Amino acid sequence: MVCVQNHYNLAHRRDDALIDALAGQGIAYVPFFPLGGFSPLQSQTLSDVAEELGATPMQVALAWLLARGPNVLLIPGTSSVAHLRENLAAAAIELDAQVLARLDGIG
Repeated sequence: MVCVQNHYNLAHRRDDALIDALAGQGIAYVPFFPLGGFSPLQSQTLSDVAEELGATPMQVALAWLLARGPNVLLIPGTSSVAHLRENLAAAAIELDAQVLARLDGIG
């Protein structure tokens, strides 16, 4: 097995322990619906953090996933080149421990 793909994002966190266990075994985890899917992620905390960082809420949600663990791989969907660029920019967002704690409170 090289990866596991399940529903997981900032608000749906049932696989927290699984992600950690997989990381210990060198197995990738690919979050399904990383931005919420048919019901996009909505949180005042997420919006506040995004505004503070000069980013979009979805960029912050992706940055949080990337910070979640070294084995988390993202495949967010996109419908335009502009949206692809926005998603890629999430990789450059650095979340400090205080911001991570605030975002962790969402789940």
